[in-house]
Amino acid sequence: MQVHVRTTQNVFIHYPIASLGDRILAYLLDQVFVILFIIVMVIIYVNIDMNVVWIWIVTVGVPYLLYHLLFEIFMNGQSPAKRILKIQVIRLDGTPARVGDYILRWLFAFADIQLMSGLIAVLTIAVGEKGQRLGDLVAGTTVVKLISQTNVTAADVFVAQEPSYVPTFPQVVQLTENDIELVQRSMEVYRASGNDQPMMAVAEKIRTLLGIQTDLEPLRFLTTVIKDFQKLTSI
Repeated sequence: MQVHVRTTQNVFIHYPIASLGDRILAYLLDQVFVILFIIVMVIIYVNIDMNVVWIWIVTVGVPYLLYHLLFEIFMNGQSPAKRILKIQVIRLDGTPARVGDYILRWLFAFADIQLMSGLIAVLTIAVGEKGQRLGDLVAGTTVVKLISQTNVTAADVFVAQEPSYVPTFPQVVQLTENDIELVQRSMEVYRASGNDQPMMAVAEKIRTLLGIQTDLEPLRFLTTVIKDFQKLTSI
């Protein structure tokens, strides 16, 4: 399964669900980091003869309990281990997780990770299709693998055409290569998932921006825009 993530430029990027192995490895690696932190703090406090209980609680106990919650909030859904393994917590609708989502995941971690040595979390992730442990189910989140995405340039999206091709919409010269890339991305979403909403939105925006009136349906209109842009900017 993949999660479709909408970027701030309204471009959709497809990320696969993180594997159970990645999730387990990230958890174990984070535990190593936590243990190393505790060891360092104990060494420091022993050397300075620190015996004030509340200082131990605040500087050692609190970071241990809030490790995942704080890192995920301030590192955009990642802990140090998740960042190393390039996995990230996001919402199932592809939008960034919110503070409340991270809190729910953290609270339910005591049930599905701490109880039965994590067996509940392993089973729910393995059985479910969306890679969710109990905390993810409650928060509406999952963890995705941040695989490298191919950057599409304007040169990659040009449509082959005859030398005698005559542009239909000369106004497209006002567009930029980034605009054309966005057009192509919206068409890719439609071809990949059948979701025509991004494509329709882009088509309407271009018609409004350039003052174009046409009865062409969105897919044909955007294809024509790309061909026109290629022809007019290559002259």
